[in-house]
Amino acid sequence: MTDMNQKISDHFSLKEMCRSQTAIRQGIDNTPGPIEIECMVELARAILEPVRMQFGKPFTPSSGFRSASLNKAIGSKPSSQHCLGRAVDFEIGGIANDEVARWIKDNLEFDQLILEFYDGIDPNSGWIHVSYVSPEYNRRESLVYHGKSYTSFE
Repeated sequence: MTDMNQKISDHFSLKEMCRSQTAIRQGIDNTPGPIEIECMVELARAILEPVRMQFGKPFTPSSGFRSASLNKAIGSKPSSQHCLGRAVDFEIGGIANDEVARWIKDNLEFDQLILEFYDGIDPNSGWIHVSYVSPEYNRRESLVYHGKSYTSFE
């Protein structure tokens, strides 16, 4: 049985990475398996902990792991890296999303970094999506998603 209270890193727990209001409301099991947990440990080590240390503010992911059932219920693509435990969405209160994304882009190893629903006007618009696979397979792709299309995040 998976201990959802276990820490996957110094500042993040498995419970935080699997929390979903949709899963709770719809009675969807969002418990990851051992492979997905290991991926979340790597994601926390490579992305979440360095971001936490750099900005010195606690934050809680808004979306981490998603079971296939949960992913379908929210209308996401079946290929979502969230289903593998390799992606996380978050914001840090009081710090502009583009500032955090720029720091990740310039300082961390990542697979995909997306400023989702970022409008370029309000620095707090949208949220940050970041995925991590492994240093040898990360694409280092950085994008802005405007709701209908993607552009490069320069």
